[in-house]
Amino acid sequence: MNLKELSKLLGLSQTTVSRALNGYPEVNAQTRERVLRAVKETGYRPNKAAQRLATGKAGSIGMVMPTAPGHESDIHFGEFLSGIGETALRHDHHLVMMPADPEDEVGALRRLAVSGNVDALMIAYMRPNDARLDMLRSLSLPYIVHGRSLHALEDYPYVDIDNEAAFYDATKLLLQLGHRRIALINGQAHYDFAVRRKAGVERALGEWGLTLDPALASHSPMTDDNGLIATERFLALAARPTALLCASTVLALGVVRALNVAGLKLGEDMSLIAHDDVLPVLRPENFSVPLTTTRSSLRAAGMRIAERLINRDRPFADYPLQELWKAELIVRASTGPAPG
Repeated sequence: MNLKELSKLLGLSQTTVSRALNGYPEVNAQTRERVLRAVKETGYRPNKAAQRLATGKAGSIGMVMPTAPGHESDIHFGEFLSGIGETALRHDHHLVMMPADPEDEVGALRRLAVSGNVDALMIAYMRPNDARLDMLRSLSLPYIVHGRSLHALEDYPYVDIDNEAAFYDATKLLLQLGHRRIALINGQAHYDFAVRRKAGVERALGEWGLTLDPALASHSPMTDDNGLIATERFLALAARPTALLCASTVLALGVVRALNVAGLKLGEDMSLIAHDDVLPVLRPENFSVPLTTTRSSLRAAGMRIAERLINRDRPFADYPLQELWKAELIVRASTGPAPG
């Protein structure tokens, strides 16, 4: 069924049907509901080739996926993509992903932009002074950033969480519980989110006249094995920490394994706070000792970014240039007073 046939079936003009499908506010709710119901019943799908000829738009969001031998896959990135994909599907858009060597992301983004296959671009896993930003600014194509780039001119559209505030709040809770030897198991040091999370820890410690001991800071890919390795190293110190901060619940899995082997009880002998990206396969409340977390959904961030890119030209779209979300601190049993 094509648009003309669908319009005839409904007794509406093709313009009205098209506007209803694209969310224009001048189409009343009852008419939009009729159109959407008919679309579902008839299996109507817009002709992408015809749409592109008529509008000059591909109906696609583009992004680059770094991949190379030895480059580790990331459960966090998968959850973020799920949010983008879910929203793209709901709006009948495509998600175009270009594989690229991690050392050639700028070039890959440029090639994707000039291909004509996408209407907008998005980038993630930001680094301080990220070189991709200058390239994106030079394009006429709309784009949005998941995260931010420390030291870069902050004139670009983004959706991010306040990573510094999240880890400041988490560290402050531990300090209030009497902890003074606090360790950080962070993501890789070259990522912006990791830099900001470390800054939050250092700011909170500084307010109490303390500093982050370099021996109590670890940076690595966020896997459970790396959480295990870092915790074992901390426990071997003569003055070991009494509390740990983790950049991910995936890292926290390894922490719990190491504490179990050492015979330490979580929440009593050692306190732990992890950042929860709301991964459906790894819920902090389901740990043997429920985890205290800073929480912000990666899927929700992906959905928001896709929504902003897809709806950017529609009359009802009124998005702020930049969105900085506050992570929620949720206290559970994995945090307790510092052992005497």
